[in-house]
Amino acid sequence: MREGYKTAVGKPSVISLFTGAGGLDLGFHEAGLLTAVAVEMDHRCCETLRANKSAKHPWEVIEAPVESVSSEEILARGDLKVGEADVLIGGPPCQPFSKSGYWARGDSGRLSDPRANTLGEYMRVLEDTQPRVFLLENVSGLAYSGKEEGFVFLKNEVTRINRKHGTKYKISAKVLNAAHFGVPQTRERIILVGDREGRDFIFPDPAFYDPDDSEAAEDGRRHGLSPYRTAWDALGDEAPEDLTDTKARGKWADLLPSVPEGLNYLHFTEAGASPHKLFGYRTRYWSFLLKLAKRRPSWTLTAQPGPAIGPFHWDSRRLARRELMRLQTFPEDYIVGGTLAQVHKQVGNAVPSLLGEVLARTVADQLLGKGSRPLALLGAVRRPALPATTSAVASKYLKHVGNHRAHPGTGKGPRGLVHAAE
Repeated sequence: MREGYKTAVGKPSVISLFTGAGGLDLGFHEAGLLTAVAVEMDHRCCETLRANKSAKHPWEVIEAPVESVSSEEILARGDLKVGEADVLIGGPPCQPFSKSGYWARGDSGRLSDPRANTLGEYMRVLEDTQPRVFLLENVSGLAYSGKEEGFVFLKNEVTRINRKHGTKYKISAKVLNAAHFGVPQTRERIILVGDREGRDFIFPDPAFYDPDDSEAAEDGRRHGLSPYRTAWDALGDEAPEDLTDTKARGKWADLLPSVPEGLNYLHFTEAGASPHKLFGYRTRYWSFLLKLAKRRPSWTLTAQPGPAIGPFHWDSRRLARRELMRLQTFPEDYIVGGTLAQVHKQVGNAVPSLLGEVLARTVADQLLGKGSRPLALLGAVRRPALPATTSAVASKYLKHVGNHRAHPGTGKGPRGLVHAAE
């Protein structure tokens, strides 16, 4: 299979680290840049990658932590030589740079967090394999103002590699919102691209605008852009056959029907419209009781939601597996295996495949001399959406009505006070 595909579209020439379920790789494949070798430690993700291996996805899968895999093995398994790979891609685990740690504790471990050594491992493979281009994806907190030591580390490592090997890698970086490129989900991530010859990478301009932002909408229409793709665009024609485990659970499950589309628990605080004040302002995570709105993109999907953590479907249930994949723009013929919770983790951790495709086509056109084609993963427009409905608050929650204190501020909540005392 692999030899036949080489003849059709060229030798697989992408090295993929922290591959997960393959969301970023799938976008690169649509642009004609095929993954030769993928390194991933999560067994369920590796099972997904192996299940989809074919002439279309010819990757060799190494199931191991990146730090335990030598660069020589990566090159050998990918049938590549030093300097031969077109692109090195990957999204090192992002927990040490997440903003959630700031709100809960006022800080996070950043580079001192043991999980941050994945940045060093990415740079080790970059140095040893010397691809023509590298692309690294991470949470926007990697370059958070005053907390950008991870970003500085990457720049310093690139400088060191260039001095040692005579390469000219130069980082171009930008925070992108996936919704600006046709993904039916608002998801901000920082993208770093480096070219071995030292050329700047010009990031693609947004092609979609927020119709609810009057200034952005006016500017977008003037430049011929399209309005955001919405959750209804992605899911409006989807009638999932498998709704196993999608029923909302936990103490607050029966409150979901009373949450208006597009809102969360804040609807029941002093800042919300409900007369029933059940919570203190900003005392919960944003995604607590968060519900999709048909006419808006989805909120960012998380990898491991708790019983009350959304986004939930507008039918007040958990999203089904195919719905999760639609919101992440995975190809329709791709299979992600496991229970719903396992699928949710794999898909929630992924890079939206359409965003990967947009970036891959831009890289191919600017830095690899390969022509681009129309986007394959851009979904259809399905309008109008059905009207929204809500239910009255269940009587069992009325005992929680009262005056609730707001969160005292960043790093000052219960976890922040504990953290400060340590």
